[in-house]
Amino acid sequence: MTLLIAGLVLFIVTHLLRPFAPGLRNAGIAALGKPGWMALHGIVSLLSLALIAYGFVDARENGGEMLYFPPTFLSHIALTLMLIASICLVAGFLPAGHIRTKLKFPLLVAIKIWALAHLLANGESYSVLLFVTILAWAVILRITLKKRIAAGETRLPVFVSAKYDLISAVVGLALYAAIVLKLHEWVIGVPPLP
Repeated sequence: MTLLIAGLVLFIVTHLLRPFAPGLRNAGIAALGKPGWMALHGIVSLLSLALIAYGFVDARENGGEMLYFPPTFLSHIALTLMLIASICLVAGFLPAGHIRTKLKFPLLVAIKIWALAHLLANGESYSVLLFVTILAWAVILRITLKKRIAAGETRLPVFVSAKYDLISAVVGLALYAAIVLKLHEWVIGVPPLP
């Protein structure tokens, strides 16, 4: 699980620089310029995701301890939660409808739901490590965003139109269907349906 842990550490460090080490981030921007910093951040982010993916596959192939054995009904709950996560994910990329306005940060909500759903359905040590880490990161990031909103550093989305809720639901449902029917098995190697 060394590669998985390395990828998770790199991901967390990269994605919590702004709230926890703003001086380091500002120094990087001053040295590289904003486009250079964003490019470096993007490259390191992609590297961390590649390490996580490769490390997860490696850990799965080499086995891991079962920390708990989820009952079958939790898989059904996880599938339902993933539908909600898919809609939230799409809403995070669209102008603000009711979903985005109410949730404030629907991408983070989608990530938290995704992590929780997978914790319900997977009890292997490497799965628990991945999903607990990502869930903790999303919670920490949401707390720091709340502080940035209070300080006036970040603005909340402003409602534009309810049509974006409809688009979020339709595209989210299509994304969910694609993931359940083929993408999950194709990308992860495990079909979500028995």
